[in-house]
This record gives sequence, structure tokens and C-alpha cells, in this order.
Amino acid sequence: MMLAYRLVRLIETHSDELAAGLLEKVQNSELARSYRHVPPEELRQRVYEIYRHLGEWLLGKGAFDIEQRYEEIGTRRAHQGVPISELIWVITLTKENLWEFLKKEAVMERPTEVFGELEMLQLLDQFFDRAVYYASIGYERAQSAHELHVG
Repeated sequence: MMLAYRLVRLIETHSDELAAGLLEKVQNSELARSYRHVPPEELRQRVYEIYRHLGEWLLGKGAFDIEQRYEEIGTRRAHQGVPISELIWVITLTKENLWEFLKKEAVMERPTEVFGELEMLQLLDQFFDRAVYYASIGYERAQSAHELHVG
């Protein structure tokens, strides 16, 4: 578990760099064209907050906190005209950006550290899977509310 804490600290320490890298990937992605309607600073700040406080999100906050945060993001993206497929793609890019960083930066010293890393990877996967689910719920609720007002 010590390696998991070290990796989390490494991510939190480099949160600015990670957020900037993700912003560039999103802006250059053909699969996230609608994100041009999302102010770049808003996206960078949201991602920075996740990376900067990753330890809290993985170890301190519960499913309810993730649910609230990502339903809010899903609702916001729906109002900004971002298709749900692009919302999910950007959450996936956020995760991939993190993996690329960890592969580059994290060096294990002993074979036993693999178990700590696997535990952390499982927590990260669980976090991003829940993020996708709850963002989708927020998005769908925003769509339903919009249809009620239009119809």
C-alpha cells in the first residue's frame, strides 16, 4: 500500500502538468470536437482538482461524493451541448493521460510493490468507472428536464 500512496503523491504533485497535458489532448481530439464550447480554463480547473486531490477521491471520499461531482459535470456538459459520447471520451482521456504519466514516472523498486500498484490501479479504475456512470446520469437528467421544458 505504501507504493499506492507514493503514486498518489506523485500524481498530486504533478497535477498542473497533468491537467495541461489533458487540455491539449482534448483540444486536439477529433472525438471531442464539442468541447470547444467548454471554456478551456473550466476544463483545466476541473481536471486539476481531480488530479490534485486524487488521494481524497480514492481513499477519503465515498461513492456519494463521486456521484454528486460527476452528475454535476454531466448536467453541465449537457447544457453546453456536448454529446454524451464526447463526455465519456474525455473522462477516458483523463484516465489514459494518468496511465501514460504513471508509466513514464513510476519506477518500482521491489516485486512486492506490484501488489500495491495493482491495488491503486483497481481504485483508479473504480473511480473512473463511477465517474462515467454518474456523469451519464447527470447528462440524462439534464436532457429529460430540457425535453419537459421544450415539449
